[in-house]
Amino acid sequence: MNVLFDRTQFATNPALRFVAYAVVAMVLSVIHVVFLRFVAVSSVTPDLLLILTVWIALVEGQFVGMFAGFASGILFDIVSADVLGSNALAKTVAAFVAGYFWREGFAMQTIGSYRFLLIVALCGGLHNVLYFFFYVKPMQISFPMFFLTYGVATTLYTTVAAVFPMLYVNRKKEW
Repeated sequence: MNVLFDRTQFATNPALRFVAYAVVAMVLSVIHVVFLRFVAVSSVTPDLLLILTVWIALVEGQFVGMFAGFASGILFDIVSADVLGSNALAKTVAAFVAGYFWREGFAMQTIGSYRFLLIVALCGGLHNVLYFFFYVKPMQISFPMFFLTYGVATTLYTTVAAVFPMLYVNRKKEW
C-alpha cells in the first residue's frame, strides 16, 4: 500500500518540516489579515504567527526559530502592507527568547503543558513592546494607555489563543 503521508518521514526529514512550517505560516498570515478582524476586541487581535514562531523555536531550536521568526515577520509585513521589517525584528527577538526554553526531545512535553502558555506570554509581551514601539507617537497616546492596550491586552489575547495548540498537543499525547 502506497502511503502519501508518512509521519516518520515527516519527523526525520527537516526539509519536509520546513516546507510544512512555510505553508502553515502563509495560511496563518491570510487568516490573520482576512478573518481575525471578526474576533477583534477593540482592535486587539491574537498574533497567530507569534504562536507558530514560538512553536518552531521550541521544536527546532533557537537558530531555526529566529530564522522562522524573521521569515514569518517579513511575510506578514508584506501581506498586511505594514512597515517592512517591524514584525521581522519583533518576531526574531521573540524567537530568540523562546529558543532558550528548547530542550532536545522535550518539545512536545513543553508545548502540551502550561509552560507553553507562559513562554508565549513572555515572548508576546516582548514582541508587542518592540513592535508597537515603532507606532506610538509621543503626543498621540500616553505610555500607560499604550502599555495596557497593546502590551498587556494583545499579549493576553495571544496567550489565550495559544491554549488551542497546547490542548491539541496535550490531547495527542493521550492517544
